[in-house]
Amino acid sequence: MNDADPILLEPKLLRLLDLLYTTRSVTRAAEQLGQSQPTVSIWLGRLRQQLNDPLFVRTPEGMQPTPRIDALIGTVREVLEGLRRLSEAEAVFDPASSQREFRIFMTDASHITLLPRLFSHVRALAPNVRLEAATMDARLVPALQSGEADLALGLVRGLEAGQEAGFYQQTLFGQDWICLANARHPRIGATFTLDDYLAEAHIGIVSGTGYQLLDATLKTLGVERRVLLELPGFLGLAAILSDNDLVATLPRHIGETLAKSAGLRVLACPLQVPSFTVKQYWYYRYHHDAANRWLRSVCAELFMDTR
Repeated sequence: MNDADPILLEPKLLRLLDLLYTTRSVTRAAEQLGQSQPTVSIWLGRLRQQLNDPLFVRTPEGMQPTPRIDALIGTVREVLEGLRRLSEAEAVFDPASSQREFRIFMTDASHITLLPRLFSHVRALAPNVRLEAATMDARLVPALQSGEADLALGLVRGLEAGQEAGFYQQTLFGQDWICLANARHPRIGATFTLDDYLAEAHIGIVSGTGYQLLDATLKTLGVERRVLLELPGFLGLAAILSDNDLVATLPRHIGETLAKSAGLRVLACPLQVPSFTVKQYWYYRYHHDAANRWLRSVCAELFMDTR
């Protein structure tokens, strides 16, 4: 071995040094290590060769340490303690005392349907934890990969299709489609057919996965809606429907939430728009992170199989 080469000692050899220093006995050190005495003698010979020192000298009072091991034993014990903490310590997230900030990508529909419940639940368990709702956009993937964000809630096409490696996903609930209208709509009766649907004026929500699925369905059928108002999201939709005779087509969860809050009428959608699932997505680097696991478990508890 070159004098400049570092000496790398296995943990079992460090443990042997500590036990020999404490017990002054190869026999007792072997017992505590669960090894035979010949095996421990071989290990000690290896240590003597690596450290170029006798380390322990046999005397009538037992194995006495040399000045070299007297000088090293403090460092040996520090390393063993560090290894013990490293192997035994389990990352713990205590929500009650944490001041962690979680950043979650979600749709504007989730701001209405999911975020209020999530925030209330988190605040009850973790009063000093902060939540930030981020807009679904091109920053989503790099933010999850870097740890700038913790989760994405919704349907993320790129992650859904496996275009990005290293992402986990968990299904929370399924979504089909409904229509909303003013409870006093003058022309909608007990049934709501495709002809009725096409005869009415509509509000179009022109963003998100929902818009793409609905638009594709209309094109497949070769029909067009008469859209008099387009919105970039769901903000203001309930108020507008409450004061007008328009119809809106939207996923069930957000639709039923808005209908309940504004007294709107829920109609079966006469279009066969494909259903989809709302999921939570996270990056593999944070799969075992205690705080991220806690947040995912909260979302699963609150939203899994929600209708």
